[in-house]
Amino acid sequence: MKLLRYLYTFTIFLSAFLLFVVEPMAAKQLLPTLGGSSAVWTTCLVFFSVVLLLGYLYAHWLSSRFTPAQQAMIHILLLTAALLMLGVHIRPNPLEVSYHPALTVFRVLATVIGLPYLALSATTPLLNAWYASSFEGRSPYRLFALSNFASLLALGSYPLLIEPHLTMSQQSALWSSGFLLFAVICGAIAWQGRGRVPSPSSALPVGNLAHGEAVPSAAPEVLWFLLAMGGGMMLTSVTSHMSENIAAIPLLWLPPLALYLLTFILAFQGAWLPVRQAMLRPVLVALASMAYVLRDIRTQLPIAVSVPLFLTGLFLTCFFLHGELYVRRPGTAGLTRFYLTAAAGSAAGTLLVGVIAPLVLQANYDLACTLVVVALIALAVTWHDGWGMRMIWAAGAAGAIVVLSAQVRQYDDDTVALMRSFYGTLRVKESHLPPQSDTDRQLLNGTIEHGAEWFAPQFRGQPLTYYASNSGLGMAMRLCCGLRPKRVGVIGLGTGTVAVYGNPGDVIRFYEINPLVELLARHWFTFLHDSSAQTDVVLGDARVSLATEAPQHFNVIVVDAFSGDAIPVHLLTREALALYRRHLQPDGIIAFHVSNQYVDLEPVVAAIARNAGLRAMAVHSRADEQNGLYYSDWILVTANQAFLAQPEIVNNGFPAPLRADVRLWTDNYSSVFPLLKWHNQ
Repeated sequence: MKLLRYLYTFTIFLSAFLLFVVEPMAAKQLLPTLGGSSAVWTTCLVFFSVVLLLGYLYAHWLSSRFTPAQQAMIHILLLTAALLMLGVHIRPNPLEVSYHPALTVFRVLATVIGLPYLALSATTPLLNAWYASSFEGRSPYRLFALSNFASLLALGSYPLLIEPHLTMSQQSALWSSGFLLFAVICGAIAWQGRGRVPSPSSALPVGNLAHGEAVPSAAPEVLWFLLAMGGGMMLTSVTSHMSENIAAIPLLWLPPLALYLLTFILAFQGAWLPVRQAMLRPVLVALASMAYVLRDIRTQLPIAVSVPLFLTGLFLTCFFLHGELYVRRPGTAGLTRFYLTAAAGSAAGTLLVGVIAPLVLQANYDLACTLVVVALIALAVTWHDGWGMRMIWAAGAAGAIVVLSAQVRQYDDDTVALMRSFYGTLRVKESHLPPQSDTDRQLLNGTIEHGAEWFAPQFRGQPLTYYASNSGLGMAMRLCCGLRPKRVGVIGLGTGTVAVYGNPGDVIRFYEINPLVELLARHWFTFLHDSSAQTDVVLGDARVSLATEAPQHFNVIVVDAFSGDAIPVHLLTREALALYRRHLQPDGIIAFHVSNQYVDLEPVVAAIARNAGLRAMAVHSRADEQNGLYYSDWILVTANQAFLAQPEIVNNGFPAPLRADVRLWTDNYSSVFPLLKWHNQ
């Protein structure tokens, strides 16, 4: 019997580890089709939450409707079917991307890893139920805490250990081997338990949190659902807010999810109830602190302050929600119903913020809305703590509503256009500062600026921000072709600033994944309209578009899509460079824009250039904010020795550095973690 308990423990641990390690693997393989957007990860999170819910529903249905022998046979059949789908090779057809990219994420994940993920998702509640009936007197809830510990371990292992050292093919092979081991052991447990007799058990009463008495509850499932939903909303909205409005740091989704899992581990070890009375006020302070920071969208705290503040708020809030969820747990008879309801709430929370909010909210008000919901949930679960606590949480909910109203109002103050899609919130901000600009318009995606235009007469038609004439881009555009007309391909439209370098007879072809960017660039900025060159915009992921086009014979290709938290790694691989060269003249130039506060992309570009037998010259230009120019980093990759020998290139450029610890990026391998600039964070 002791060996059997160990098998239960190991199987739950292995299933949870496989469950969470496959999430970043699958999301990473989807990025080339959907443009490397951070929204891909958010949508994957929603998909995994929904399938987790389906797994819990399956576990509840199986354990409540069938005999142990029937349960064993049905579950073994599911495991067998899941084994037939092994491989985790996600290669969606780029031409079949849905009108809404989220539908593509759901369709592809469902067809490729849906069944194995369903089998893994059902493991914790199903084996908990089998464990409770096989080992009477032993609490199965600690196994849920164990599964969350395994999930946390997988979450940390992927970016730190797995991704930097293994190719995608190796990752898929190891994951498939792990799933095979899981299926064999889980099937053996199911077969061993086919003759057990379930022991009936009544649900435990819900304890009064203040006096240890029973609290009547007509519908405990409602509170289970709401508490789990609040946790799911907090996780998704805090992650989205930090990525869009605080710092575009890769892997910033990792700490929120890790803390979210940690609260489950602590709560289901029973850590909440002993500290409940002391922790209620810190939870309120955490929510109030987040609301205070959100009240003014123009306030930018240092990253060293804002990131810990929101992570602490997430931890305390989720510890409260999951602790209250555990306190209200039923006895073993209601085990799968409890897990099912909690999974439904969590899935609803991620769905509301990850999919529905971008469709119905004009801007990213997600976190402010979440604080309102959490305050109302807290009011409900602390109702029996007396009038004092009721009044405090009622005031907290009212305060969160005021903050939400302030955010909506402030977005309208200096904004002339505000749009939101799968790819994020786009805002055109108009001001009259600095004074010499007359009117200054900026295109923003969260905290990331994608271009600006000053409308004073002396600045009309002038390249601003990262695109100055003395930048790497400026040198490539001015020196590439002499007096001959040039053909230019630009990956990433922004405001269309590159078009100012167009002369009569030139052709500049932009590739842009977000249709809203083209709409805003044409309506609120003049670069495309006023350019002397012929300009056109191709919508869709640049690499997908280039792969389907005939050779374009570009003199210059500008790769300008790396100023965000989700680095589109598929644009920086060996295969991507080969594709660019297919569309490039033999003496052409590829200009990579690698300005980034948090990621050092120069060694990546240097490595793929050397692998292709090309030279990579880095050009760093200084900032001149009085004239609207920012510090910028560009790398010019070419085989054109005459271009590189020009005095302006010789005097301002230097060979892009290689790093021994940075491997060549390919479609089968990439890792951002070694490239992080820790001193800037």
